[in-house]
Amino acid sequence: MYIKQTNLRGFSQNIRNGTNFAVTNFELRFPVISYFSRKPINNEFLKNFQVVGFFDAGMAWSGLNPYGGNNAYENDYHEQYPVTVILNNRNNPLVAGYGVGVRSKLFGYFIRADWAWGISNGEIQKMMFYLSLSLDF
Repeated sequence: MYIKQTNLRGFSQNIRNGTNFAVTNFELRFPVISYFSRKPINNEFLKNFQVVGFFDAGMAWSGLNPYGGNNAYENDYHEQYPVTVILNNRNNPLVAGYGVGVRSKLFGYFIRADWAWGISNGEIQKMMFYLSLSLDF
């Protein structure tokens, strides 16, 4: 069975991983040009152009409890033969991302651009840019 794990905007792929996961996404889309236009719009790009504000949050873990202490993101391993040091880094399994973006339709494909900032352990990460082409929003 294949389960699609969603990328959480504001982070690279697999910021958290495990056998269980939960993610939520909130978006507020505003069709700028079609809202203010008094005439019908024939241009597909302009008719579908939207400005978006979003907030994503999610976590991934192994076992029954995301705070159980046996997850891969909770420990840092430093090996130099013959010694292995394991540091508990106390990472919170819950991460979030927020930002702004634009959406439209170009040559029959939906195109979107997002500027996102991640939040991990209460710290805001550097901005990440995403550009996507797809068949749906």
